Amino acid sequence: MILLIQYTLIFASVLTLVALGGCFSEHSGVINLGLEGTMVMGALGGALTLKALTGAPYIVIVLAAILVSALSGLLYTVLLGVASIHFKADQTLVGTAMNILATAAATVMVKAINMAENPDNVSATIQYVNSKRALIVRIGNFEFNWFMLVAVIALICSYVLLYKTRFGLRLMACGENPQAADSVGINVFKMRWAGVLISGILGGIGGIVYITAGVSEWKFETGVAGFGFLALAVMIFGQWKPTNIGLAALLFGFFRALSNVYSGFPFLAALKIPGTIYNMMPYIISLIVLAFTSKNSRAPKAEGIPYDKSTR
Repeated sequence: MILLIQYTLIFASVLTLVALGGCFSEHSGVINLGLEGTMVMGALGGALTLKALTGAPYIVIVLAAILVSALSGLLYTVLLGVASIHFKADQTLVGTAMNILATAAATVMVKAINMAENPDNVSATIQYVNSKRALIVRIGNFEFNWFMLVAVIALICSYVLLYKTRFGLRLMACGENPQAADSVGINVFKMRWAGVLISGILGGIGGIVYITAGVSEWKFETGVAGFGFLALAVMIFGQWKPTNIGLAALLFGFFRALSNVYSGFPFLAALKIPGTIYNMMPYIISLIVLAFTSKNSRAPKAEGIPYDKSTR
């Protein structure tokens, strides 16, 4: 049971961070379907940092991994900002291209780094066995991960930022009616850039949290196994609201955690259900949930629509 709770919280942390990133971007009016790719690039930056800082003080490892992952995600989402905000490209196509590019680029870069260190090593795997210990604090049989705290802080800050600050109100205005926002002096382009870059920061951090959740190495050819799209489902189910997103992340995180620990529950093991079915559960649940709730979903009205001053 403790292991189930542990995995539920860490996977919920991933989904919360990435879904909040999508929430900021869509509240500004830009659909970020490239969250999957952003997670991969954040994971790459964080994994390389963990590998490079082996033996460093734990606090340095944790902070550096977070900062580099956030920066990697931020830089990668610049592609979305330039294409969608300035060139008014189709945001769905740009996000899809970013997802495809990220996994391929990460695989090539990791293989090049490994070959430079050892010509016989042509794998796309990064190991961070020793550095990962910096992320974990044992409380009895429970392994507390510092990223769980990061997710809670991000959730609280997102709520305050969106609903209690002038910035948040302006951001949401740009996603609802950018023409009206512009008419009262709000710079729509700047606000959309802010939303996209915040989504990059949170998505990048979510990437390093995901690959360090249960293992001490990661093969980048596998990407992040569709977790970016699962986070989008969490965001939609959560109605683009931080508190609802946190609760939805716990639900989806629970079903994802089952695939890691189902063998430890005798009644589940007795069912003799293949492990692949448990791996599919979060995605099956997301389809079922969205099928019944999507009719009542209310996305920001101007999301996905490039802003043009001449259309006031």
